[in-house]
Amino acid sequence: MSKVKEEKKYNSIVLIPTDFSDVCGNAISHGVKLAQFLGYKVCVLHVINKETKAALKKKNVGPDYIDWRLKEYKKYYEKKYSVTVDTMAVEGSIFSTINDVATQIKANLMVLGTHGKKGLQHVFGSYALKVVLESPVPVVVVQKRSFKEGYNNIVFPVSYDVDPRQEVQWVKLMAKLFNATIHLFQAVEKEAALNGKISIITRQITDVFDAEKIPYEVTKAEKPGDFTTQIMSFSVYNRADLIMIMTQPNTEVPGFSLSAWNERLMFNEAQIPIMAVNPIQLGYMYYEWSMLA
Repeated sequence: MSKVKEEKKYNSIVLIPTDFSDVCGNAISHGVKLAQFLGYKVCVLHVINKETKAALKKKNVGPDYIDWRLKEYKKYYEKKYSVTVDTMAVEGSIFSTINDVATQIKANLMVLGTHGKKGLQHVFGSYALKVVLESPVPVVVVQKRSFKEGYNNIVFPVSYDVDPRQEVQWVKLMAKLFNATIHLFQAVEKEAALNGKISIITRQITDVFDAEKIPYEVTKAEKPGDFTTQIMSFSVYNRADLIMIMTQPNTEVPGFSLSAWNERLMFNEAQIPIMAVNPIQLGYMYYEWSMLA
């Protein structure tokens, strides 16, 4: 009996929320250029909430101002990059609405601009973490750093506490799009058994890269502990354009704060973009459709 093909769950869309700030403008530029490489469409989203209404009142403009700003983005980026740009303005809470829209439009990927931990502007600061951790799709978190020539050096941290299969799928895609070198950065643990597990995981990843002829390098951290700081030092030294992470939003490892891990990487001072992948997406439909849409 033949298998009935299920409905496609992804529509080759990069979703980019904006609050019309400069940093979100950079996220739109970043996302549009990424979509151009991927051959995807773009959806620029503005969530209308109480902050939006207060800003409109302060500017002494009406709701039409939002539509005008979004149409300006559409006109500019479609003309400059020949990428299809759709726009949406939806009333709601940023915490839930962004991810609801991602599900509704069947986006493959999100690009989220953040102001970092300082100088926060309503939700696109540290609250971005909540959006990322609950996102139904991978999220590229960007600050003020520009897209430049794409992702030529990608850092892929390897530790014992995450299943990297989903990351590997995205790394393969990005490596091929940008002819990138993948820098596998292994954690070092005090327990020999854990180091053995990390070695096995690394070998499984490199077997895939060897089969796909993806260039890579393997480097071990210098010592156990503070893996996040070592990742950042390694990434800066290797001029990384992107760091891949699994977020593990609903898991806790004894002695290790995953929330702190996520925040420190997402809001890193070097402003290296972070691609965060949530394990909640694992499953048949994700593997069949997400990467080949």
